[in-house]
Amino acid sequence: MAVLEILEFPDSRLRTEAKPITEVTADTRALIDDMLETMYAAPGIGLAATQVNVHQRLLVMDISDDKSAPQVFINPQITILDPEQGEYDEGCLSVPGFYETVSRPREVEVSALDRNGEPFTCRLDGLAAICLQHEVDHLNGKLFVDYLSTLKRQRIRKKLEKDQRQRA
Repeated sequence: MAVLEILEFPDSRLRTEAKPITEVTADTRALIDDMLETMYAAPGIGLAATQVNVHQRLLVMDISDDKSAPQVFINPQITILDPEQGEYDEGCLSVPGFYETVSRPREVEVSALDRNGEPFTCRLDGLAAICLQHEVDHLNGKLFVDYLSTLKRQRIRKKLEKDQRQRA
């Protein structure tokens, strides 16, 4: 297993729409393991393949307190179950150091494949629903900063660009 590099906003590769996975292979499972290791090391509670510059419809999550409940979603498809919006302070491994309030549906159903390519469907609410929607946005080339005002988004962009120049 390996810790992968996480792309940071405003990297244009984060805007790439991910392609469906047609077959779950040993390489897919190795990527899943690397993504989980990367997510835990960051540390985070969710990671989409797009964030590690792999443009496949794959994401991992673990919202447990002790990091003992990893979840894998291949080719996730979301259905909104409760149109009522909840506001949550979201952060992102690709937008390090920033947390902003975003409104999203509170309850969703997701259909996906697991790490073995087996289909499943489950209902998620609260933090799990928010995290899943956040990660699916990544697969669609969208970031949580897109929900913010232009002014806030530009401020975050300038700060991260400055930080990236200083690290280079």
